[in-house]
Amino acid sequence: MARVRFIGSEPVHVPELGGREIQPDQVVEVPDERFEGYVCQATKWEPVEEPGSKKTAAKSAVKEA
Repeated sequence: MARVRFIGSEPVHVPELGGREIQPDQVVEVPDERFEGYVCQATKWEPVEEPGSKKTAAKSAVKEA
């Protein structure tokens, strides 16, 4: 899973994330295949951890073990 930070000025509900309310400056995990769909909205989201990063890969390896 990749991680993005919401940089909007007011909370938003994100249906793709189970309808959760996301607060300004909150970091959330998003599916790797949807990462670009978030960060292309540069006024609302910023990348924190890209898909396939070492940290993400390490978490996956631990889960599989």
